[in-house]
Amino acid sequence: MPVRNHAFQGHLARSREITLSVMGRKSGRSISNPVWFVWDEDHLYLLPVRGSDTQWYKNALKNPSIRIDVGGAEAEFKSTLITDRKQVASIVEKFRAKYGAGDVKKYYSKFDVALVAQMR
Repeated sequence: MPVRNHAFQGHLARSREITLSVMGRKSGRSISNPVWFVWDEDHLYLLPVRGSDTQWYKNALKNPSIRIDVGGAEAEFKSTLITDRKQVASIVEKFRAKYGAGDVKKYYSKFDVALVAQMR
């Protein structure tokens, strides 16, 4: 792991929310949203709150390059979209473990897709 990433990964380990920036598929502009995440074994897992109907997910379909800001530190990631039901279910369980099953049920309405990203 490159030394320059230690501080960023430390921010991820201590945070409950990040700012996700994606390129708008129609506008071409950077669009930022606060999102929950799970950082596990050098992978960043994201779960769209409305599944495949979530706008930032649709934008990531078109351009998988995403930017993450956490605690003022930024990094670029390459995202991979996950549609396999077993893989999505595994990611949902990671979110339940971090945020609690009640809050995941309260805020998330569709579990058909997820996203995993690796730092560039």
